[in-house]
Amino acid sequence: MSRRIPGALSAAAVALSLITLTACTSGPSTGTSATADPDAAVTLTWWTGQSDAAEKLLEGLAGEFMKLHPNVTINTSPGASSTEELLQKLSAGFASGTYPNISYAFGSWASELESSGKMQDITDQVSDPSVGWDEFSEAARATVRPTGQATIGFPALVDNLSLIYNKTVFDKAGVAYPIDQWTWDDFRAAAKQLTNAGTQTYGYAYSVSGSEETTWQFWPHLWQNGGAILTDDQKKSAFASPEGEQALEFLRAMAVDDKSVYLDQTDTKFAQLFAADRIGMITSGPWQLSDLATAKTRYGVTILPGTNGDHQTVSGPDIWALPDTGDANQNHWSVEFLKWLTAPEQDLRWNVAYGNLPLRTSELDTPEFKAQVKALPGLDVMAENSANAKQARPTVQGYVGLSEAIGSSISQVLQGKGTPADALTQAAAKADEALAGE
Repeated sequence: MSRRIPGALSAAAVALSLITLTACTSGPSTGTSATADPDAAVTLTWWTGQSDAAEKLLEGLAGEFMKLHPNVTINTSPGASSTEELLQKLSAGFASGTYPNISYAFGSWASELESSGKMQDITDQVSDPSVGWDEFSEAARATVRPTGQATIGFPALVDNLSLIYNKTVFDKAGVAYPIDQWTWDDFRAAAKQLTNAGTQTYGYAYSVSGSEETTWQFWPHLWQNGGAILTDDQKKSAFASPEGEQALEFLRAMAVDDKSVYLDQTDTKFAQLFAADRIGMITSGPWQLSDLATAKTRYGVTILPGTNGDHQTVSGPDIWALPDTGDANQNHWSVEFLKWLTAPEQDLRWNVAYGNLPLRTSELDTPEFKAQVKALPGLDVMAENSANAKQARPTVQGYVGLSEAIGSSISQVLQGKGTPADALTQAAAKADEALAGE
């Protein structure tokens, strides 16, 4: 998403930083035994992971909090030149003993952060009813509590995949718009009707780059069919299953037999073609809406088509991680600041003002959110779709390797190479090696 600092590392570089991070120690920190003095002067360091307008919004909110609490100083900065580099900096900081009180982090890093032994466990604090913990989506809560043993921070940003459809393409083909009761069979039939080889128009689009874009688009299909990504102990892959094969066969049939799927090698061209009225449907998230509004594309949004009434989606929540600096006063105020920042009143002026989904369900009926929905139609559907984000993407060590393995297999199958059963079996073997750290 463009909401964070731009930039990317190779999977190998990210994996190396994870190894460095997890080498520190194991298990969450229980914090310091000293009692905090809420009136003591304290200075916090906050790495926001944001740039430009987003960073300025957060700097303004930090300034407001400091006015409310004159004893607290918050030194705010992006933390690194790219969001991906924050993990490397945290790893180095943990090794040297110098690291921030609060850091933005991708949700996929959560398990590594917890296993570092350098994080606060704020389970007791967020159990206070005044925090409104249940207002965060299930996926967001699960991401900041990756093993179920410790709560290492607060949700920072939530999103999900929804079905976005191009009204111009539907109207030209004389096809009825999608509804929230659609099954995958309804979806496939519509995609086939929308496809026109003469005008090079496709009913649907899918990434075949083999990246996480390829992988996470597949997870809702797997979950809706009753499949799982990992075994219950999270030590081995579980996607090479009859449920997984059925899900991948469905996509293969659309791409290879129906030829109704635009196969995107770039992860970016499909969105451009959709905006240009060349693709009928895409599965994407809130970050897409501003581009569509700018392009003046006639579009609509609904939840994902389902299987047996199951319309699960996948979410990619990111977090505000809370490293334990060993200073009771710093730990106290870092938690208090995030309670304040993620409260509805402040989130409306951060995530909602910036065009992200609101963190909390209580924000959906506010004038601020309704104004954003008017500017970005469909944002309300995506916000409500958060309720369908019932499972979190794994944050275990080895997920990068797992994602690469299954992403590559999906890409091959959708391009007519190999069967779903063989491809998933091969991917599972590679994924299990990654999960075992081999």
